[in-house]
Amino acid sequence: MSSEENIKWINEQFKDTNELTMKTLEDDDKKAELFYIKPLINVELLQQIIIKPFFEMQSETKFIRYLKALPQFQDSKSQEQLKTEVLNGNVVLFIQNKFYLLDLKFSFNDQTNAASVETTIHGSQLALSDNIATNINIIRSDYHQPTLYVEYATIGQVNNHKMAIIYDKEKVNKNALKLITEKLQQVDKQVITSTVQLSNYINNKKLSLFPQLIMTERPDRIVYNLAGGKVIILVDGNPQALIAPVYFFDFMTSMEDNYHSFYISFFLKFLRYTGLFISLLLPGLYIGITSFAPEVFRTELALTIAGSRIGVPFSSFVEVLFMLFFMEMLLEASIRLPKSISATATTVGGLILGTAVTEASLASDIMVIIVSAVAISTFVIPINEMAFSIRVIRFIFILAATLLGLAGLTLALYAMIMYLVSIDSFGEPYLKFNEKKTSKTKAGEEI
Repeated sequence: MSSEENIKWINEQFKDTNELTMKTLEDDDKKAELFYIKPLINVELLQQIIIKPFFEMQSETKFIRYLKALPQFQDSKSQEQLKTEVLNGNVVLFIQNKFYLLDLKFSFNDQTNAASVETTIHGSQLALSDNIATNINIIRSDYHQPTLYVEYATIGQVNNHKMAIIYDKEKVNKNALKLITEKLQQVDKQVITSTVQLSNYINNKKLSLFPQLIMTERPDRIVYNLAGGKVIILVDGNPQALIAPVYFFDFMTSMEDNYHSFYISFFLKFLRYTGLFISLLLPGLYIGITSFAPEVFRTELALTIAGSRIGVPFSSFVEVLFMLFFMEMLLEASIRLPKSISATATTVGGLILGTAVTEASLASDIMVIIVSAVAISTFVIPINEMAFSIRVIRFIFILAATLLGLAGLTLALYAMIMYLVSIDSFGEPYLKFNEKKTSKTKAGEEI
């Protein structure tokens, strides 16, 4: 192949990415072409090892001899290898009608953090950083596809924060991408400082009870969703990314599910959904049964619960609200306190509160058990945004059970399901089963 055909072939392979850089080096009778993806390479090394020596050496032959002596040098064996190596962060040099490869990857390990919000048990411990260029580097290092496309923009009229929209050009949901882009263009706020703030402005349903985007710090979750045709939004100065569109079931999925066997993953998902229903329904069930239908229980259990409530001066509704209110305060305190004392303070606070209210007959023993079960169940939900929503929606179920008993609880559950069916996330039905098996297989085969 001629030099023009070789260059044309490279451009054809990377036509769907806008980050392939082609640079021509020319000096007297010397000429070379450089190809690389800028976020993946060390630009300083490129200048020192390739560009500067090229202009200092007298001939192409001497320059090639110099390249072959470098520890970063490697010969290209095939065109497919060239494509793979460029995606891995190598620089392709075309000179004297031949391709050469140099490993000039940018090392980002010293600029990144360990995942702190989404605890990692299996898989990479790497999390996104505050630098948008480093984050794109991390994503490209894990997602080796020439169809990965990055659009840059600025947001915030005063601070002009840099923003990136990332998606796979072949797999992306075109309708969702269009809606997301339109929403971003409509944001006209003076100052945008975080991805959380941005998510509130582009949210499809601002008064929705459920989150419309997933916020994550984990590169593996980002890569998995890119392979599923979703859009990633990064904001400079923020170690979190936004994922859209999303489905309800995405919020109940942990990345560790991909690393476990089928039976373990199924068991963990079962625990999460059980925890979801306990967190939502248990306080309402307690009110509905104790106040309206105690005959639901066996006689022995009904007498035990009734006996534990002897001396409690409040109705079951007030008792539940009282205990849940203090539980929410403890949860909020655990977030706001310094990490070194938060666990101790909330544990001691919970023990003292539980002991004091039962001894003072302000709440029954069974109520303390229920509140503890509800608190533990809330923590089982892997995505914080959904956990926050469930904490709020729980009170709607409590109110329904207080007014209409078990019938009210059933109506509230039915209304919630109807509400989930009616809403969407950027044009995609919210209550839709994501094709995880297909996406998982494709992701495993192609990334």
